[in-house]
Formats: sequence, C-alpha cells, structure tokens
Amino acid sequence: MTLTTAAALDPAVRDALGGLLLSMADDEFVSGFTDSEWTGIAPILEEDVAISSIAQDELGHARALYELLASVLDDGRDADAIAHDREPDAYRHARLLDHARGDWADTIARRFLYELADEARVGSIGRGYAPLADLVEKLRREERYHRMHLVAWINRLAGGGDDARSRLEAALDAVSADASTVFTPLDGEDVLLREGVLTRRMAAAEAAWRADLTGILVPLGLPLPSAGGAPADGRSGHSDAFRWLRDQFTMVRATEAGATW
Repeated sequence: MTLTTAAALDPAVRDALGGLLLSMADDEFVSGFTDSEWTGIAPILEEDVAISSIAQDELGHARALYELLASVLDDGRDADAIAHDREPDAYRHARLLDHARGDWADTIARRFLYELADEARVGSIGRGYAPLADLVEKLRREERYHRMHLVAWINRLAGGGDDARSRLEAALDAVSADASTVFTPLDGEDVLLREGVLTRRMAAAEAAWRADLTGILVPLGLPLPSAGGAPADGRSGHSDAFRWLRDQFTMVRATEAGATW
C-alpha cells in the first residue's frame, strides 16, 4: 500500500519517516552551506559558478525535505524553524559532513564520497510514501550533474601531477573513517522497509556505494574508505567546525525574529 498523505501515517511510521527525512535534510543543508563558503574564492572562475550552483541546489533540496518533514511531524514548526532553531547537538547530519571546508582537494574528496553515498541512499527510497517518492524523482535529476562534476574532478586531481594527487590522497584519507556515516542505521528501519518507504537497509545501500566507489577509485590507484560498516553514532557528536558553521547559518534568524528562508 502507498501512503499518500501525512494524515494517513500511524505514529510508528510517522516517527520512522521523520527520522529518515531529518537525516536527509540535515545532510543536504550542512553540505550546501559548507560548499557555499567557496563562493567568490574557488580556484577558477568557472568553478566558482559551478560550486555555487551545486551549493544552491543542495540548499534547495534541504528546504524541500524540511517542508516535507514539517508536514509529517505536524508539530507547529515550519521548514525555517526546523532548519535554524535547533541547538547544534540536535542536528542529524552524517559525521562525514562535520569536517571543515579545508582546501579544494578536501572539498572534492568529501563531496565525492557524500554525493555517491546520497545517490545510493535516494536509490533506496521506494513508493511507500508518495510525497517522498515524488520528491526524490525530482532531486535525482539534479544530483546526476553533481556526480558528473565530482567524478571529473577526482580524475583531474588524480592525474594532475604529484602535488594535486598527494593532496587528494591526503583528503580522502582524512575523511576515510567517517565516509560511511551517511549510512548510519536508522531508528525504525524495519518499519520503513515494511511500509515500502525503503526498498533496502542502509547496510545494503552502503554495499552498493562501496561497489560504485571501487569502480572509480581503484582504476586510479586511489584508496577506498575504511571498511567495517557505518557506526551507530555516525550522526551525533558534532565537531567545532560544525558549531562554527551553525552560528553562521543561524545568524540572520537569531538577530531578526521571524526571518524566513
């Protein structure tokens, strides 16, 4: 059975779906804001435009997911309140996205690992909750261009001489231990599978992601992320880098009551 409205959700499904949506929205939100720090300072003009466009896409995806989450939770908060009015520890983005912007190689390594992980995750969304399934179809049309952009940069840095390659290898190594945290097991995963909201477990999505990475990184002689599966705490214990970023993206909301996206 396909659920078509939030009103049709029983409490267990509502809680589980809310957890999935919050993790997806927070990932896109934090990723988008981190990437937006490159606006005006990217290595080349064309890349300034490209990374700014990608950041804008991610923030737009986050807004759409927060709006859907607000309708599911129905607790009086709108998308702006969910996005901006929480304390740092209440955010549920993956630890992979907790790392500071770093240099260009750091950004490409982190974005590449996240983009392919997000692709595997959205590829796990079924038709069980129609509003989410319909939204995911729209998001995937934009995300495929993000993938093309990042794979091109991985190849460019890997073949760009000793300095570029060593920076990329160091960047991949720096986030290796946190790379799989996008697939941190969800509370209510059994419920989401039963209702067809998910078509596979996060562990199965992670396996598909690793196979995808292997096909790209191994031929280039680049290291794969640490194996061992996503940790249970992969969406908690946020870094000082994120706390600084959170102060930046909540600044307007904090100084002007009622400010909206």
